[in-house]
Amino acid sequence: MIRRQFFRYAIVGLASNLALYLAYLSLTYLGMGHKTAMTLLYALGTGLSFVFNRNWTFVHKGNITRAFFGYVTIYALGYITNFVALYVMVDTLEFDHQWVQGGMILVVAMLLFTLQKFVVFREE
Repeated sequence: MIRRQFFRYAIVGLASNLALYLAYLSLTYLGMGHKTAMTLLYALGTGLSFVFNRNWTFVHKGNITRAFFGYVTIYALGYITNFVALYVMVDTLEFDHQWVQGGMILVVAMLLFTLQKFVVFREE
């Protein structure tokens, strides 16, 4: 079951993150700051992915309110992780934001899958 869930999570994640990353590149190209663009798109992605991950990836039938608040909480943790990485690696160490954000998508995705599987959408 975990393989099927991970496969579905990967499909949802790849589709949404590709679209959101392209939007990130577009917004930053147009002059929006990298942390502002990430913040805006992170919020949008959180809402959309909750629907798909709850209903398709994990087929969760538990309490939707508890799941939503748990989801928002772990995504806040993911956001903070991403924001701090951008601050340290781009603003302080001066790495290219495109590469840092691309790598952080993978790091945060693995963190969020683990927390969704074992905390937010755990079998009750």
